Amino acid sequence: MAEETKTQEEFLADFNWHNYEEGIDPVEDAVLEEFEKLVSENFVDTEDDTVVEGTIVFLTEREAIIDINAKSEGVISLNEFRYNPDLKVGDKVEVLVDIREDKTGQLVLSHRKARVIKAWDRVNSAHETGEIVNGFVKCRTKGGMIVDVFGIEAFLPGSQIDVKPIRDYDQYVNKTMEFKVVKINHEFKNVVVSHKALIEADIEIQKKEIIGQLEKGQVLEGIVKNITSYGVFIDLGGVDGLVHITDLSWSRINHPNEIVELDQKLNVVILDFDDKKSRIQLGLKQLSAHPWEALDADLKVGDQVKGKVVVIADYGAFIEVSQGVEGLIHVSEMSWSTHLRSAQDFVKIGDVVDAVVLTLDREDRKMSLGIKQLTQDPWTDITTKYPVASKHTGTVRNFTNFGVFLELEEGIDGLIYISDLSWTKKIKHPSDFVTVGDKLEVVVLELDVDGRKISLGHKQTQDNPWDKYEAEFGLGTVHTATIDEMVDKGATVTINEDIVAFIPSRHLEKEDGSKLKKGDSAEFKIIEFNKDFKRVVASHTALFREEEEKNVKAAAKKAATADKPTLGDANNALQALKDKMEGK
Repeated sequence: MAEETKTQEEFLADFNWHNYEEGIDPVEDAVLEEFEKLVSENFVDTEDDTVVEGTIVFLTEREAIIDINAKSEGVISLNEFRYNPDLKVGDKVEVLVDIREDKTGQLVLSHRKARVIKAWDRVNSAHETGEIVNGFVKCRTKGGMIVDVFGIEAFLPGSQIDVKPIRDYDQYVNKTMEFKVVKINHEFKNVVVSHKALIEADIEIQKKEIIGQLEKGQVLEGIVKNITSYGVFIDLGGVDGLVHITDLSWSRINHPNEIVELDQKLNVVILDFDDKKSRIQLGLKQLSAHPWEALDADLKVGDQVKGKVVVIADYGAFIEVSQGVEGLIHVSEMSWSTHLRSAQDFVKIGDVVDAVVLTLDREDRKMSLGIKQLTQDPWTDITTKYPVASKHTGTVRNFTNFGVFLELEEGIDGLIYISDLSWTKKIKHPSDFVTVGDKLEVVVLELDVDGRKISLGHKQTQDNPWDKYEAEFGLGTVHTATIDEMVDKGATVTINEDIVAFIPSRHLEKEDGSKLKKGDSAEFKIIEFNKDFKRVVASHTALFREEEEKNVKAAAKKAATADKPTLGDANNALQALKDKMEGK
């Protein structure tokens, strides 16, 4: 057995040495070279890790005996040939020397390892050359499929199965398919294959043919590839086109899936495309007649129609009066009220409403409708219901800086100017006096039928208290009050709950020469009273100044009637009065 495990060089050297020992003539060099050549061609070096081809010479229940032209036959477990149940004697198989000599001196071979090495060689070659290979889809895995390629488990990503999204992966399990090797990671021994790459190559050829024949108005058959909220992508046989949601149906729809479904076959018309024909705009509704063409030819302005609310916006609502034919009801045509509101206050999606045709343009395919026209215009008998000076109660709907808008009834709004809210209160903004929704009693002040305007007043519902105040707190009357606030150029005092009088600074002076201050109580004389502008001015100083003026006049009169008064006497008298007035 030791003889059988010698290397080629050891065998040759030993062979020549024995020849010399036995006295045999040395072999000529030419003969040795020929012998070496024969040995090298037939002898397998069992230390080499190369894959060699062997022949099955014998089969047992558990093993296969393989002849690889070595010094002994090798043994391989039949488990490595499970993929080939028809294995028989005489078959050629690829093997790799696994163990040169086991404990029994037997040469052990491996068919599995040989297959792996050969498989990697073939996979690398296919990757480099782009060769198409066959693979068996074994099972599903996370994100894709496991494919057997030449005995190597390769990964097929879900995105590389087909050009269209795959919803049922199981349909590919246990199928043999063609693939391209697209990626190899030698470090981790990972192989990635693609079936989509083969389809794309075929599609690219079809795509060029289709693009070259595209024309606007052309009708093509396609398959629904993807559905989004804004439209549907159609596969035209390698070229994708988009049908926008507005081009799916003449009627309004909320989502494309109301019209089409995935994988559905349908005809579409080419509406437009870019210069490179890479973005194709398609239409579906254009294949059917426009609904306006089927609209009743006798329909005219003033006719009453019935329709369903399909769209609502702040400015109005769109009503579908027949399949694909819509009319707009502007919010101003929903109510006779001049107080504009949102369309949602009147209708909601799905409502079936009656309306009157206001305008009809068949050429531009536009129609405007109205709801309020179904009821009588409340301004028709306005002079009868709301004559000037009549009293009414309304609801506060809105207000501005200059007044309050009051709704007397649906469609009848009036304006109360801020100056007509109160006789006594000084109102800076209407919101200080009322709030939206308040009920308010008013009197009609003016009525403009042509302009559809009503002027209202709230304070006119009550007597003007300033008529009474003019007599009680009029010019020259004296009242006791307390200084409330010191303001610019004077002070204010409260005469009663409605009257706040202004005291100029020079009228705050007391008889002793000092001035009144905040919190001081004193008598005040009304020196100005204007009920129209609600202006009251009072004075404390005027009370004693008036008395002094009387004294001056009396002294002057007395001096004028005295017997021949001298100039000096007159001067002395005047000086005395002046000193008194100045408090000296």
